[in-house]
This record gives sequence, C-alpha cells and structure tokens, in this order.
Amino acid sequence: MPLIPEEPQIHESAQGPRATAAAGRPASTPRPVPGPRSAASPRPGRPVPGPARPAPPKPRPAAGKAPAGGTENRSDQRPAPQLQLIPAPVDGALDAAEEALDLLLESGRAPGEVLVLTTGEQHPWAAHELSFGEAAYWAQQDTGDDVFFADASAVERAASRPVVIVAVNGGDDGATARALPAAMARAGALLVVCGDPQRITALLGAGAGV
Repeated sequence: MPLIPEEPQIHESAQGPRATAAAGRPASTPRPVPGPRSAASPRPGRPVPGPARPAPPKPRPAAGKAPAGGTENRSDQRPAPQLQLIPAPVDGALDAAEEALDLLLESGRAPGEVLVLTTGEQHPWAAHELSFGEAAYWAQQDTGDDVFFADASAVERAASRPVVIVAVNGGDDGATARALPAAMARAGALLVVCGDPQRITALLGAGAGV
C-alpha cells in the first residue's frame, strides 16, 4: 500500500541505532515511574531531542464533498487510515515504535491522540500501570489525555484514536493477524506498524481473511 505524505514519515535509517540499543539494554536496569508526557517534556530515560525536524507537509485538500441529500451511511464514507510500515527486527520493534511516537509528538500530535500496541512483551509503561489494577489502568484510557499503551490482545477493548502504532515484537502469528485489522479499524488517520516487513505483509494478508 503506498504511503501518503499527510503525516510525518518515519525513515528506516532512524531505526538502526535504536535496535542496537534495545539489544544491549541491561534487563535489570530500573525504569522510572511514569509521569505525564508531552512533546515539550521528553519521557524519563530518553535523550533530549536534537534540533527541530522540518515541519511536516501540510495535508492535501480533501476530495470533493459527497452529494447533498445522499442516503449513504456516513460511517462507511470514512477514509481508510494511512499505513506506514517501519522495518525493524523483532527485538527492535518496540524501539522503532517509540521513535515513531517521538516524531509524532514533535510534529504536533497530542499525546492523547496516540494508541501504542505491542504483540509480544508489554511496553514497560503498560506493565507499570497494570500493577495498580485493571480498573485504574483502563480508566486512564478514558481520560484520553496521554499516550495509551496496551497489549494487542486487548485491542478490541481499546478506544479509537487518530494514530495507532503497532510494535510487532513477538507473539503468536494468528493473534497478531487478527490484531492488525482491528488496530487499523481503530486508527482514525494513521496506522504505523513496526517489525519485519515480510512477516507483517503476510500477517496483514492473513488478517484480511479472518
């Protein structure tokens, strides 16, 4: 599927150092307690962003309006979200997803507009918030004021957001194939999938027939 330059594109070249860092990260390194995130204040444990990137291209004008008085269901007329595929090894998919998230926040996306899903090991932030109980964890999604991290197996419970990022960092192929179409259905404008391109392409094809 061709990329549409309405959202900032995430380049493959940005993923090499991130994947290497993920492989060498000590498992015992303690993670800081999460706090509110924004583009202006980077998350704990991450480097301060360098010089500002060029502003993303302005969205193209929307196509012609539907004829007045039409009886079609408006929900059926919602355009499909853009799909961006970011190549990354399984053990580097989560780092690639975080790079994509950082770029989106720096380009102006509000934290509450982004949902991040993982198909394998949970994101550390999701694991931390779940330690306070599922009720408190899902209540944070309902407030909608911060990035929400969830396991792809719970995608049916996740609310729609303008941007959905999926890190294909492991997990069962069958479950991942079912999660990808569900993730696309919850993406209002952009779906970013990070992982092995051949595997993702095969899983997207398999998921279409589920």
